[in-house]
Amino acid sequence: MRSIKSVSKYLYLSIISIFLLGSCATRDEVVYFQEPESLQGYQNLMDYEPTIQKNDVLRIDVSSRNEEVVKPFQKNSNGQQSGGQSGNMSLTGYLVDPKGFIQFPVFGNIEAAGKTRGEFQAEIEDKVRTMVTDAVVTVRIVNFKVTVLGEVSSPGRVEVQDGRITLPELFASVGDITYNGLRENIVVIREENGEKSVGRVDMTSADVFKNPFYYLKQNDVVYVEPTYKQVKSAGFITSYTGIFSLIASVTGLVLLFSK
Repeated sequence: MRSIKSVSKYLYLSIISIFLLGSCATRDEVVYFQEPESLQGYQNLMDYEPTIQKNDVLRIDVSSRNEEVVKPFQKNSNGQQSGGQSGNMSLTGYLVDPKGFIQFPVFGNIEAAGKTRGEFQAEIEDKVRTMVTDAVVTVRIVNFKVTVLGEVSSPGRVEVQDGRITLPELFASVGDITYNGLRENIVVIREENGEKSVGRVDMTSADVFKNPFYYLKQNDVVYVEPTYKQVKSAGFITSYTGIFSLIASVTGLVLLFSK
């Protein structure tokens, strides 16, 4: 009889131990940018710029000391192309057509797709300055949005105002990855020229700064997978109450048969 009671005691303690160990996350699963010393001397791509793609919407402003002389280069006759919110710019901006061109006042068709924002801005400025020597041109990608899904505090679409965002900046803007998120296997889905590509990023490694998907592009989809513990919680045992009920049931059966 004592041996059965002893077995039931050890069984109970074993179940509790397994539960406690299974509910804990290790340091390697939680901490970002581990072994950052490996980045010593690494040169980041500070001049990174997104590439204009087909179906992008561009905001192009042309200015001069004499605003009258640049009015022909403005999309609207009143010269106020951007007098509103970015939502309106999707209708009033320059749409890059399926062939990669925009219709620009005075100059007509100009190819935009495949060029960086800076390259295209310089090209437009050079064209306008053949007629207005002090013209200044600025180009922005209006539809630069990134979608983030999965185990983050605030999933949704993130609008990027300055045309450049990194993965750490994205997670900071949505309240960071939750403790139920798998930091070692972030999925980035990207579409360029009609073709999709998938990248995987380990946020716990300092090598994330060298990953080609570190800088995000317009319309990227970022997905944070749930941890194994979180996936299991969506199965038969859905809560801590269910786990304790299972333990109590097993213990009751052991005590019943030990009498």
